[in-house]
Amino acid sequence: MTALGFLYPGHSAADDYPRIEQLLGSDIRVDLVHTDLSEDAQRVDALRELGTPERLAAGVQELRHAGAEAVVWACTSGSFVPGWEGAREQVRALAQAAGLPASSTSLAFVHAVRELGVRRVAVGAAYPDDVASLFADFLRDAGIEVAGVHGAGTRTAAEAGAWGEREVFALARAADRPEAEALLLPGTALHTAAHITALEKELGKPVLTANQVTVWEALRLADRRVNAPELGALFTREPLVQA
Repeated sequence: MTALGFLYPGHSAADDYPRIEQLLGSDIRVDLVHTDLSEDAQRVDALRELGTPERLAAGVQELRHAGAEAVVWACTSGSFVPGWEGAREQVRALAQAAGLPASSTSLAFVHAVRELGVRRVAVGAAYPDDVASLFADFLRDAGIEVAGVHGAGTRTAAEAGAWGEREVFALARAADRPEAEALLLPGTALHTAAHITALEKELGKPVLTANQVTVWEALRLADRRVNAPELGALFTREPLVQA
């Protein structure tokens, strides 16, 4: 049994995780600890507060006791707003607090793009434009070319979490670019686990979503490789990178 630990802010799309667990197979366990969401706002100042070392450290003891082999900060915006170097420092502090291999959703997106071997992506975010642009900047700092970024303007995680299939597909269509080799849908508040293969079929390219790459990243840290076609191209490829 491989136990994976996640620090998830609030509850907006937390039910994606048991869904993903079911698709991974019986020897993978997904454990969530819900971190404090003192203010549900898609503003840079509020997002910075989400990922402070004190908030993240508060949840790691429960994950250690559950036997987690790796821990991932399951929040895209709360991990990219500090910038590329800030995101790496955030994860170093989390690993030290947890005594476990650690990462974040934003870094997971970078590793997943490299895994797929693509260079140019499009971004479809539920965030306001200014926050979506910060994610695009984060990707560029990691050496990834961003062909386009589309922000849908939601102001809270709860608003994004209330979206259904219609809204998620509309976001993907609005954000996709012909020259993009993959489409990224950041935001762990979005319910996407049930839609990945259908999105990939419609767009004709890999689609990376926040909760999907977060779980993939935890598996990578735990040195597990799982074939789960229902979770898209990322879960059906041979690894291209190990770092």
